Amino acid sequence: MKDKLERLLNNCYAPISHFGVSSVIVTKDGKEFLGVNVEDASTRAGTCAERSALFSMITAGYKPKDVKEINIMLSSGEIGTPCFVCRQMISELCDTDTKVNCYAKDGEIKAFTVEELCPYPFGEKDLK
Repeated sequence: MKDKLERLLNNCYAPISHFGVSSVIVTKDGKEFLGVNVEDASTRAGTCAERSALFSMITAGYKPKDVKEINIMLSSGEIGTPCFVCRQMISELCDTDTKVNCYAKDGEIKAFTVEELCPYPFGEKDLK
């Protein structure tokens, strides 16, 4: 997975921050969905790699809770975790025990569950 994430960093579009992020979502049936961050001049209209991959999964007909694991790598080479906008989407589309694997380019991996990254999620029940 590390090599796949590293190659995928070449597809990032980050002309402003020059900070790429790649993500591979693996569904419970083994299908993979790729995502990279895409920026624009307003910065607010772009999207993160994790959401890009999740949106591709949903577009392909998969449903929330079909995610087995989320894999992430930053272009900086360091381990990083999803931003809070991505954590919101992850908490809504994934089970609490879904693994989130954060890779460094040197091969180090830190693994979390969705529940560890999002201990107090805001969801549909909060809207009532």
